[in-house]
Amino acid sequence: MNSTAISIINLNAVKHNLSLIRARMPRQKILAMVKSNAYGHGLIHVAKAIEDVDALGVATIDEALQLRNAGINTDIVVMRGFVTREEIAVFLDDNRLIAGIHDEKQILLLEKNKIPHDKKLRIWMKIDTGMHRLGIPSESFQEIYNRLNALPFIVKNFVICTHLADADNADKTFTQNQIACFEKITKEINNPKSILNSAGILAHASACHEWIRPGLMLYGVSPFNYPGPHDELMKNFIPAMTFESKLIAIKTVNAGEKIGYSCTFTAERAMTIGIVGMGYGDSYPRHAQNGTPVLIRGERCPIVGRVSMDMITVDVSHLKNVAVDDTVTLWGRDLLVAEIAQYVNTVPHELLCHLTGRVQRVYLG
Repeated sequence: MNSTAISIINLNAVKHNLSLIRARMPRQKILAMVKSNAYGHGLIHVAKAIEDVDALGVATIDEALQLRNAGINTDIVVMRGFVTREEIAVFLDDNRLIAGIHDEKQILLLEKNKIPHDKKLRIWMKIDTGMHRLGIPSESFQEIYNRLNALPFIVKNFVICTHLADADNADKTFTQNQIACFEKITKEINNPKSILNSAGILAHASACHEWIRPGLMLYGVSPFNYPGPHDELMKNFIPAMTFESKLIAIKTVNAGEKIGYSCTFTAERAMTIGIVGMGYGDSYPRHAQNGTPVLIRGERCPIVGRVSMDMITVDVSHLKNVAVDDTVTLWGRDLLVAEIAQYVNTVPHELLCHLTGRVQRVYLG
């Protein structure tokens, strides 16, 4: 296969990371988030590798059906739930599919819909405690909770959850307010509960309930972009993805010459330039600035010039014996995707999730 854009996925790393999460919170059930193609790691491959987890978390019904069609029978929580009668039917036909309930319109649809007596619907109820995305308003919680329990086809003792909007912030005020809101309105409710995502597991462990929902950390990536106690907790996690390419050419550039589109880089000295078979057509961010590092022969080499559709130019002047076909690591265990995310002013989630069809995935383990 003539591809120089390769994503190497270590499934043993995913399993290892899951074991570390279990060791940190051994009494909690785990909803392993595999939405968005398992954060770019491959939905089916990852789900099969961790099929013994308590449940898998996806965003859409389509993702859930992909898992089912691949023979994966684990419980699946669809966080967006349903919006139509036809989508309700999908959940009723599979009692291991669990619908997220986050809007009163969903309850109205359930109340108006004639559900057969032999059908049951499993749900997770989501409360908006401050993120103002999906979720039942906190002031409406008790009313909606009672209405759901009044529906005979709803499987009772469903999970009640919320989502933390700012758990990766060094200032914990907003997150503490969210947790306090959740605890206050659910304190008289005996249902199982869930608050913590990856950042919450690392920074707000005291707020754990029966279920936790690791996402980014499952793939060996820290949700934090600043140093702190979480670094010690993450040190044994293994990045599951290594994003690689090859040098396809090497050339010299004289002092004063321009490199790349829009002439955004001018050589201040004679330089040896490596051309990498990787560009924004392969998911590498076009807005990566001059100086963003890659690894070649174990050494950092800065990007010089604008990222183009199919190629990146990097300064390899300091490398001895550099050669065409040398491996170039864009991110991985020795050059963390979280660091690259800071260079391009985004989050690692986005970089991982945006791998295009031109990227060849290779699975280990």
